[in-house]
Amino acid sequence: MTAIWGGSSDSGWMKKSGIQIYGWLNAGANVSTSKGGGYSNFPEAYAERRGFELDQEVLYIERQPDTVQKDHVDWGFRISALYGLDYRFTTSNGFLSHQLLGKNQENGFDAPMFYFDLYVPQVAQGMDIRVGRYISLPDIEAQLAPNNYTYSHSLTYTFDCYTQLGINATIKLSDHWLLQAGLSPGCDTMPWTTSAKLTGNACLGYTWNNGRDNIYGCDNSFNDGRYAYNNLQAFYLTWYHKYGENSKWHTATESWYQYQSRTPNVNNPGAQQLLIAGSNGAACKSPGQLTCYAPDYAIVNYEEYQASKHDYVSIRNEFFDDFVGQRTGFKTRYTEHMLGWGHWVGSTVLFRPEIRFERAYDVPAYNNGTKKNQFTLASDVIFFF
Repeated sequence: MTAIWGGSSDSGWMKKSGIQIYGWLNAGANVSTSKGGGYSNFPEAYAERRGFELDQEVLYIERQPDTVQKDHVDWGFRISALYGLDYRFTTSNGFLSHQLLGKNQENGFDAPMFYFDLYVPQVAQGMDIRVGRYISLPDIEAQLAPNNYTYSHSLTYTFDCYTQLGINATIKLSDHWLLQAGLSPGCDTMPWTTSAKLTGNACLGYTWNNGRDNIYGCDNSFNDGRYAYNNLQAFYLTWYHKYGENSKWHTATESWYQYQSRTPNVNNPGAQQLLIAGSNGAACKSPGQLTCYAPDYAIVNYEEYQASKHDYVSIRNEFFDDFVGQRTGFKTRYTEHMLGWGHWVGSTVLFRPEIRFERAYDVPAYNNGTKKNQFTLASDVIFFF
């Protein structure tokens, strides 16, 4: 790596070109009040079962376009490789998906991002065009461990769109307004699959209060809305706020409403042939219904405190309503509450212990569908290289 990156003035071509190679190793462990076999912590995700987990080992190769300058077109790219348990949350139907949808492997490989960026400063105050596979645009959280405040993920994030393959334009209209628009074959779906549908997205962000406030609305995926592999019609609203110019506190709140129409009824034997592997049906109102409308709603809030140069505290509270059980498999309302601590050792090691309590109000959903409540102690560690 040193020979490639540094070396003589002639051998440091990657550094001169702006190309970077880096990554991290991420593993964690948890204990919970759900003591059943398998993934008994579910619907909690990313810490799905009691014990030790090899979460994600990730390598990035990338070049970031220079979006500060205004005089020339620039380019960039990212290629990512991920191995571990967390491939289960990046899998896209039709791309290496046999590992999960065919074999249900414990650990697997994925490339959650491979895209090319073209930055054109002459459009408005700058436009970036991204083509390839990328993480879904909205959300406070993301699948990659360093992109999250905490080890575990909210239910809100667990059951929405993960990745998309397509084209997106991000346009800076002014110092306050940001516009995004794009096309894809749908959420977590490759264009050559039977679930692929021409899908649009449109998002608008507004920043004010000297950068201390930002509100972001996004229609992340719109098409005919009919049941297919994760064919979510999703509408997001996110607000970020820093409490004061010198405050150590900031907050982030996100809500969304999602749905699929014509979703097969799990209580009607005649609808079983309509189900798609990896995409739940719905517990419709009447057993006589063949299909029904399957909505869900969620809201999550993070309160973040920077305790010191190396320490921060995270407080998360959320409400999630899986109206007909299409997302989690259980027709119930949930709340989840988490207290976490992040501690840096130098600049290369991050520990993230946490305590978490969640409840399913209408039917038992935890411990393989036998308990309404779950308490979890968990921690992970990230080694950066």
